[in-house]
Amino acid sequence: MTTVTTVPPPDAPGATAPATGRAAGALPGPLRFVARAVATLWSNGKARAGLIILGVIVVVAVFAPLLSPHSPAATNFTPYSGPTSVNWLGTTGLGQDVFSQLIYGSRVSLLVGLGAGAFATLIAVTLGLIAGYRPGMIDEIIGFVTNLALVIPALPLMIILAAYLQGRSVWTIVLVVAFTSWATGCRVIRSQTATLRTREFVTSAAFSGERLLRVAFREILPNMTSLVAASFFSAATAAVLAEASLEFLGLGNPATVSWGTILFAAQQQNALLTGQWLMVLVPGLAIVLLMVSLTLINFGVDALSNPRLREK
Repeated sequence: MTTVTTVPPPDAPGATAPATGRAAGALPGPLRFVARAVATLWSNGKARAGLIILGVIVVVAVFAPLLSPHSPAATNFTPYSGPTSVNWLGTTGLGQDVFSQLIYGSRVSLLVGLGAGAFATLIAVTLGLIAGYRPGMIDEIIGFVTNLALVIPALPLMIILAAYLQGRSVWTIVLVVAFTSWATGCRVIRSQTATLRTREFVTSAAFSGERLLRVAFREILPNMTSLVAASFFSAATAAVLAEASLEFLGLGNPATVSWGTILFAAQQQNALLTGQWLMVLVPGLAIVLLMVSLTLINFGVDALSNPRLREK
């Protein structure tokens, strides 16, 4: 004998909606999109590894006062000391604890990388959308400036700007790095915008009387979210290396503790000749790990825009 089970309709008294649908419907549109994006990134093995590494670095930067055993500016230790139970990575020539400086240095390196990446992406998206949506004189002017920025070598330009700007603060480094790393993203955004501007939904919005910026940012930009995210992570990766390079060359603020300033101090104090190889290896490895994490996350962002790249 076959038993038939009757399932009440969703609107019937006592009927309950599935938990998944209820949870998804409770989230606003932007949060729903972020949740799906994070789930897609987490399902990608490379992106998952990048998120874990970046998460560890963020935790270290946020809780630096709790994790650091000493003050990074304290000079009451024996100079040029090797690793000990008190100073795990040794000390600098001024008697500062290298391990404490490494922990606090994550704050500046992370701030410059993410801040410069966000600022460069903002410039690239704004100019790329306008150039791609408005062919003609505006496109030619922005294209000329973009080509000029691509031709000029980035590192020499950063060195010149950082050397002649007043006040070598962290935000000066952010502006210098962002100013020299927006062109590539702008070219990519402009090409994609030129492809989307002939779509029906864009044409309908233009015929309805919408202004240029509204059409560009409300109609075209949401269709390039993964492309914008990829541009951000690429710019942030380049910014981390650029910040370390400028600090290593002595073009940053010497009073600021970052991974680049640790390398600069190691160079000035001949750390390799005095046997303090950890003073060079550890901050260099930290810079590489941060760049690798951003690069791995970028692989997951590619999976957002191309489902064929998603791992099964």
